[in-house]
This record gives sequence, structure tokens and C-alpha cells, in this order.
Amino acid sequence: MAEAIRAAVIGGSGFYEMEGLSEIETLNVDTPFGPTSDAITTGALDGQRVAFLPRHGVGHRLLPAEIPARANIWALKQLGVEFIVSVSAVGSLREEIEPLHLVVPDQLIDRTKGRASTFFGDGLVAHIAFGEPFCSHLSGVVSDAADETATTVHHEGALVVIEGPAFSTRAESNLYRAWGADIIGMTALPEAKLAREAEICFAVLACSTDYDCWHEGHEDVTAEMIVANLLRNVGVSRQAVRLALGRLPATRECACKDALKDALVTSLDLVPPATKQRLGPIIARYAGQAVSG
Repeated sequence: MAEAIRAAVIGGSGFYEMEGLSEIETLNVDTPFGPTSDAITTGALDGQRVAFLPRHGVGHRLLPAEIPARANIWALKQLGVEFIVSVSAVGSLREEIEPLHLVVPDQLIDRTKGRASTFFGDGLVAHIAFGEPFCSHLSGVVSDAADETATTVHHEGALVVIEGPAFSTRAESNLYRAWGADIIGMTALPEAKLAREAEICFAVLACSTDYDCWHEGHEDVTAEMIVANLLRNVGVSRQAVRLALGRLPATRECACKDALKDALVTSLDLVPPATKQRLGPIIARYAGQAVSG
């Protein structure tokens, strides 16, 4: 019996491969939501099987809005993944969060438009709790691991997720600052929502690459600036991720593992068979139950 793959890393801009893997396999997982961003690489890392998926595809081929988030999360759930560490580049909206700092955010503000952000519908309704959008247990593990790297780490913060691919206007950047947002990115949503629906623990390790465009003392953000700074920090990010993966709990005690327990509204005996089949890995625990609304 193959060893379970309990943990996965989703790599963002500049983070296109996971170093240190042995016994490597490449998987192309068929999903009801189309192909994943790229092939999923699995391998042994410090004694455990892990999966790696480059969010934008190798070579950075996908816009933020083109990322097949449902396919990505469905595929990882199908593999048995319980923990996802998502690495992404972000802009800083606070003076104290300098470029090259790391942030492990604890809140989200959704400014995306039209992205498919749920597995449900087509005869099955579910409303997940999302007041705390990241797994606090996994975020704590990631934060502690990041503390052991040679960089400054911020252990909380509100991440505003915009549609992109254009960066913010100066007015928008200042608006988000007024709202209390601390960092800005384009990819944590709908990943975080889908991971919660799939009952997977999800945390973000955010790499600050710039001051967005609000900071008068710094030049406006460019893609070249982001990639250059992220590449400078990719070694630190990999170190933090590797340390975190080695410290995952043997059993989960957080609420993420039961996120659908009180979220399913539709009685499952009323759900169309095609919908049940499509959501097989997501609702498998509950497939034998009739959940009353």
C-alpha cells in the first residue's frame, strides 16, 4: 500500500519546484473541473510523502484568474492531502512589512471578480464557516518554522486578494490601507475557500516583494521587481516550508477536518447522482448520511 500523501505545497511566483525530494513521481490527476495547473510532483521529504504543485504552471503560464483552483484542490484532496502550505508573493501595505519580509496572514478580504469559489451547487448547497479563513494550527507551525530562517516574520495580517492581473491604482492601495489590510495579493482566493470546503488545513506563507504603489518613497511595483525580490527570498521560503512540513501533527485537532459537518444544507438523498459523483472526494465522509436543512 502506497504511503499516504498528507501534505502539499502550492508554489507561487518564482517557486516552481520543491527541492530535496527523492523517490519522485509525476502525477496527472483527472478531475471533474479540468486539468490542474501543472502535473503534481510527489516525493519523499525528510521521511514523509509530500506533493508539490506550481500554481501558475511551470514557466508561469497562467494568469491569477486562469488558475484552475477547483481542479487543484480537488486533485490534492483525491490524493489524501490534509495540509496545504501555499507560498505566494504579496505587496506590503504597511511600512513595517518591508520587502523580503515573510508574513503568515490570519485574515482575508475578497476583491476578486467572477472566480469559481465553491465546489457546491448543481443540487447540493453548503455554507462553510469562514470567519477564520486560515487554519490557526497550521499557520502556527508555519510561523514557528519561518522564525528559524534568517529573515523577519510577521505572524498575522489581513491579506486583500484582488483580481489582477493589473496591480492596484494608488487610490485603491490607500483604500485597502484604510480598511486595515496589511498585504495584497492575487491568488489566496478561492484557494482558501475551496480548501476549507475540502476539509483541508490551509495556511499561506507570503513573501513581501514590494510596497505596492502607496509608498511615496518607493517606485511603483513592477513584475520585474516582484520576481527579483521573490527569487532572492525563495531559498528562505523553501527552508521555512521544509521545516514546517516536518512538524505537522500526527492527528488533526482543528475544526478544518470537520468543516462540512454542519455546513451541508441539502439532504444528500435529494442530490443528483452526477453531483455526488463529481464531489466524491469532498463529501465521501457524508455520502451515507441524509443531512437535513
